[in-house]
Amino acid sequence: MTKITPFLWFDKQAEEAARFYVSLFKNSRIVSATPLVVNFELNGQSFAALNGGPSFNFTEAVSFVINCESQQEIDDYWAKLTAGGGQPSMCGWLKDKYGLSWQVVPANIGQLLQQADPEKAKRVTGALMKMQKINVNDLVAAAR
Repeated sequence: MTKITPFLWFDKQAEEAARFYVSLFKNSRIVSATPLVVNFELNGQSFAALNGGPSFNFTEAVSFVINCESQQEIDDYWAKLTAGGGQPSMCGWLKDKYGLSWQVVPANIGQLLQQADPEKAKRVTGALMKMQKINVNDLVAAAR
């Protein structure tokens, strides 16, 4: 079985970041930590974090999606990931305090955006484009 592990390059705060991420998600843990590499799991998904120095930075070209079951879950992840210097963006995207991009979205975002009625889909998309943190009720209302 092939396993793909995201490998994240940090300047020098790999363990700090890994501990932060582990604190946010259920069923998460630090697997191992050395001064150079930290291996951790977020809800069973393996990650590695490297203290590689300042040569590379994260960009929005790579992000992690959190599919949320409720508005409360969206609100909680949004607050925790933008705390301490994180930056909100548009359409449910944000950067955390380490510069890593996340998408905090409702689990049914695909259904909301892919309405059979093109006018409904257009309204939902229009509503989404105006949001930073996603408001599920507003998207559902736009679909009506």
